[in-house]
Amino acid sequence: MDQGLGDFHSETTPTSSSDEGEQPSRGSDFWNFLKDILETLVLAVLLFLAINAVSARIRVDGSSMVPTLTNGQFVMVNRLIYRYSDPDHGDVVVFHYPRDPTQEYIKRIIGLPGDTVTIANGHVYINGQEIDEPYIAASTRASGEWQVPGDHIFVLGDNRNNSQDSRNFGFVSMENVIGKAIFIYWPPDNWSIIDHPEL
Repeated sequence: MDQGLGDFHSETTPTSSSDEGEQPSRGSDFWNFLKDILETLVLAVLLFLAINAVSARIRVDGSSMVPTLTNGQFVMVNRLIYRYSDPDHGDVVVFHYPRDPTQEYIKRIIGLPGDTVTIANGHVYINGQEIDEPYIAASTRASGEWQVPGDHIFVLGDNRNNSQDSRNFGFVSMENVIGKAIFIYWPPDNWSIIDHPEL
């Protein structure tokens, strides 16, 4: 007896191509790829600008900071630190050279606003107190006394007898300070945190 087997199907009914999702065209693939590239470039530019806003990178020129820093090393500088904290004795800072702001110098802070800095018999004194300086190449042959004015610092190179610093060009205005040198990042075998001992 016929049980209406003709009403059943052993296979699914094929669907027409119009029922399936449309496949993306090659042109669409290209524009998606181009969009991804542009988004990556924009993100890279924003990251670059953000990094530059909080840090700077400088190349050490010359030997005035030997043995702490040597010629050709690259140093990362924190631009923001002195917006939230005061400079301290012993900080290594990067600043615009007072006699030519297009040049950047790197030296160590010895005197802060209000300090009296004295150099005599190869020793450095802050407000009459001799300071310990394990970072210098050799004791200085110079002598003199300086009273640091407000909003300025007195800086010296660690290589005292081969350094142009506050003994020559005077005090550095805090307006000209770019930031505090944090670490050496190039060459890779020189990677290290820069020492800022309390004086």
